[in-house]
Amino acid sequence: MRLYHFTTAYHGLDDIDRRRLKIATIPDLNDPFELLCVDLSNEKLRASMYRWKKSIGKRWGMLCFSANWENSVQWSHYAEKHAGLCLGFDVADETAMPVTYDEQRSAGEAKKLLTTGKGDEALMKKFLSTKYHHWAYEQEYRVYVDLVDIDPVTKLFFCDFGDALKLAEVIIGSESDVERAQVSAVLRELHSTVTVTNARLAFKTFRVVT
Repeated sequence: MRLYHFTTAYHGLDDIDRRRLKIATIPDLNDPFELLCVDLSNEKLRASMYRWKKSIGKRWGMLCFSANWENSVQWSHYAEKHAGLCLGFDVADETAMPVTYDEQRSAGEAKKLLTTGKGDEALMKKFLSTKYHHWAYEQEYRVYVDLVDIDPVTKLFFCDFGDALKLAEVIIGSESDVERAQVSAVLRELHSTVTVTNARLAFKTFRVVT
């Protein structure tokens, strides 16, 4: 499926040049409620869930995408106030997990955990892919990946482009100074297969368009 990743101009060009995408680590995510979508009023469960989140954060990170690139708020928040880039990828369907958005933290799953002491696969997926409903505008999809090799220079983790993460589009923000020639220079042999477009603000709506 085609999914979109918003980024700054510098990091976007560097990602294309190095054929890799930065992996977001769980401790550094901007939402502290990540992986904690259940009612944690029980002290024992609360401590257990925090330990579980910490253990997951040591093993896995995530690639974060959106189902579309037209939302102006995302350009403002994640792409340098429209001065950055949006990279469109063809992502393997079986790896992309859609995020669901809830208004309340689940009491039912909390009760189940307290009663049985363990969860099932469906419950695990819920923990990994549920956010507060105010985030729904992002239409997020995420791909969880193992944290294996840390980059010795940046001390960050990256996922290489490949069959499961294939660059297909580069959209230049409406306020960006990035020129198409700069994008072509880092695309190199990918230039013939990757679409490069410029975004602008729509005239009659609050959308971002080409």
